[in-house]
Amino acid sequence: MAGCVARRALTVGSRWWSRSLTGTRGPRPLCAAGGAGTFPPVAATTTRRHLSSRNRPEGKVLETVGVFEVPKQNGKYETGQLFLHSVFGYRGVILFPWQARLYDRDVASAAPEKAENPAGHGSKEVKGKTHTYYQVLIDARDCPHISQRSQTEAVTFLANHDDSRALYAIPGLDYVSHEDILPYTSTDQVPIQHELFERFLLYDQTKAPPFVARETLRAWQEKNHPWLELSDVHRETTENIRVTVIPFYMGMREAQNSHVYWWRYCIRLENLDSDVVQLRERHWRIFSLSGTLETVRGRGVVGREPVLSKEQPAFQYSSHVSLQASSGHMWGTFRFERPDGSHFDVRIPPFSLESNKDEKTPPSGLHW
Repeated sequence: MAGCVARRALTVGSRWWSRSLTGTRGPRPLCAAGGAGTFPPVAATTTRRHLSSRNRPEGKVLETVGVFEVPKQNGKYETGQLFLHSVFGYRGVILFPWQARLYDRDVASAAPEKAENPAGHGSKEVKGKTHTYYQVLIDARDCPHISQRSQTEAVTFLANHDDSRALYAIPGLDYVSHEDILPYTSTDQVPIQHELFERFLLYDQTKAPPFVARETLRAWQEKNHPWLELSDVHRETTENIRVTVIPFYMGMREAQNSHVYWWRYCIRLENLDSDVVQLRERHWRIFSLSGTLETVRGRGVVGREPVLSKEQPAFQYSSHVSLQASSGHMWGTFRFERPDGSHFDVRIPPFSLESNKDEKTPPSGLHW
């Protein structure tokens, strides 16, 4: 449908999108058929995008849900900004920004590789640069249709009771990089369906965007800051497969007269080429400050062996790790398979596992 962003209908099975670009300028209507799907990345220009489905089911009618805005090349988006995720296609709203340090090994200055060590595994020195990420809410209507994710994205916390392995999660809470934001506007006073939307945001038509933070959002951000904070992002590309890792410290628990420190890490795999590849194996090495070095091998990730193609180039998942030390490092490789049966290894950039200096008790629920 010309002039509209055609969103995935509530159907089962793979659906592919075709895209054509024209030089027409002006607002771009955003249309929906009831759910999210594979949304192709769109360059940050003012050209009009025409998206159409090659196999849209009969009887599905697209409805306008908003109008695209020009993506920001500079500066940050404000609290309450509505957006589409340029890779995973879901609708969301920005709660607040994070300033992270991005360690991108693809742009690191050429330097002699060092001997293998727990912190670097033979990698070149990388300097971090400031990069903006956003804490966002995901529209619950779109979560079941984000096929490139291992599960509905959630932020997990340590439960605050005697079971040191117990976790709880806030579903539909995500971290999004600035370049993945495709901003849009809507006249709907509740454009995002999430149980926290109206708890965190208040509609004010005199503002732009017209959704402002309630005191409950500010209080929740302040009280849960240590467990939400995004500080470091690590990225590396091998044979056109880019791996991005974001670690989060979750807290410490006492177990059997020892301290156990927990981290969550989020990994995104992106195929930057047009060739189809499939992830087959993972190989992790985990170094603890206590002096232990653990090796973990296994099939796939989180029970899946995702296929990365031109139509669905990215996959993202989260997992957890615990150490009996306050810090450590992780690195490793993912083994991918090509259509001809050949294999190649993709490096996972090394990243630190650091605990907060000022240890506090992790939250036991939503703190207001």
